[in-house]
Amino acid sequence: MENRTNFFHLHLISDSTGETLISAGRAASAQFRSAQPIEHVYPLIRNRKQLLSVLQAIDEAPGIVLYTIVDRELAGLIDERCAEMGVASVNVLEPVMGAFQIYLGAPSRRRVGAQHVMNAGYFARIEALNFTMDHDDGQMPDDYNDADVVIIGISRTSKTPTSIYLANRGIKTANIPIVYGVPLPENLFAATKPLIVCLIATTDRISQVRENRILGTTQGFDREHYTDRAAISEELKYARSLCARHSWPLIDVTRRSIEETAAAIVALRPKLR
Repeated sequence: MENRTNFFHLHLISDSTGETLISAGRAASAQFRSAQPIEHVYPLIRNRKQLLSVLQAIDEAPGIVLYTIVDRELAGLIDERCAEMGVASVNVLEPVMGAFQIYLGAPSRRRVGAQHVMNAGYFARIEALNFTMDHDDGQMPDDYNDADVVIIGISRTSKTPTSIYLANRGIKTANIPIVYGVPLPENLFAATKPLIVCLIATTDRISQVRENRILGTTQGFDREHYTDRAAISEELKYARSLCARHSWPLIDVTRRSIEETAAAIVALRPKLR
């Protein structure tokens, strides 16, 4: 029997950037392997004229409607028109805000884009991102003690994307490559503030990623050695020995997404304080 993938239209309406909706929609869609969403994202929808245009597009391609609209009138219009079209609509934030209101005993401000206000938290994330980019791949080793987290690991263990993800949460992160037989920077051993964590993966996984990597023509680069499983095993053994010697925790990223790896690192921070 021929395997066919079914598709459905997923309409995401937001009065802000739509990031919350995209994450929610993809998280829900991932639970249904038999169908793939065709995403239609409508950000910054803040007045009736904009919304009517969106509703027309939904009428032409019916599917599921998720929205985060804090204006009650606009939200009511979405529910009303979707009901007329026979389309399912869900206000993603309303149940969450309802729970907050009940617990806190106060109504929400219903302010559009409140999560994107340029407050102290926003500038802390920008500072963390700048720090992380400056300290990528072993750069600027003199101030590792200013980091919140230092990630170490052999090549192709997702150090950089994990660092950037953490930076977007306001965590200043440096990352350092472990190269077999090459000592780590002395300033790392003197650092007392940051959590130092090592990322590892299986030999097969690292070899596979390295083989698929698009490589430049760096003079003296040995591709065969770089992807050789025996050599990778030695690199991993060396990394493990370093961590055992200094009591640094290890995280196996073989079957972890970047988000899961970052969550594991965040969970380690209070435990090791």
